[in-house]
Amino acid sequence: MNIEKEIFKNSTFIESKLITYGFKYQDNKYVYERYINNSLFKAVISIANGCLSGKIIDLETNLEYTNYRVNRELGEFSSNIKNEYENILKDILGKCCKREKFIFNQSNRLSNLIEKKYNVVPEFLWDKYPNIGVFRNKKNNKWFGIIMNVLKNKIVKNTSGEIEVLNIKLDEMVTDYLNVDGIYEAYHMSKKNWVSIILDDTLNDDYIMNLVDISFNSVNK
Repeated sequence: MNIEKEIFKNSTFIESKLITYGFKYQDNKYVYERYINNSLFKAVISIANGCLSGKIIDLETNLEYTNYRVNRELGEFSSNIKNEYENILKDILGKCCKREKFIFNQSNRLSNLIEKKYNVVPEFLWDKYPNIGVFRNKKNNKWFGIIMNVLKNKIVKNTSGEIEVLNIKLDEMVTDYLNVDGIYEAYHMSKKNWVSIILDDTLNDDYIMNLVDISFNSVNK
């Protein structure tokens, strides 16, 4: 169970606040330690390249304790360990992080570029899907872009993990782009008119924004 990834989804760390909180910068990463469970265990939390990882050390054996991460009902002891650890993470989230619109860096960069160019911000229309943002043309309310998080194997076969994609409308030009690395048949949109672009920096922001222009103009007719 990736507790850290779930808690810090859509968040970025503010380095100055990490130092104030108590993190120490060493070996190219920020490290924070706190004793838990009456000082019988120690939580060790590291942040490197914007990603947080953590572990709990049993101070009696000096070994990592992992029972709180199992995907089954926890006993009282492991449950208490997990709760203490999660409370630390949530405290760091509240005091050291900035909330972002989307999960991945390129998604947030593109959202900012779209806002700057078209004065359009994403609309999050569904409570059930809080990470799906829709971009509308203000003149006619038509969608010209959708950023959504999906399982990567929905887009690329034999892969795993979560990814965000940008769906844009290219009309009859769709087939011209399906051989470009990073561009795929549209997910949850018409494959005749739309494509999905994986936002993992396979394609650079300028290239994608040129395609967003096409999409914006296609719904601006």
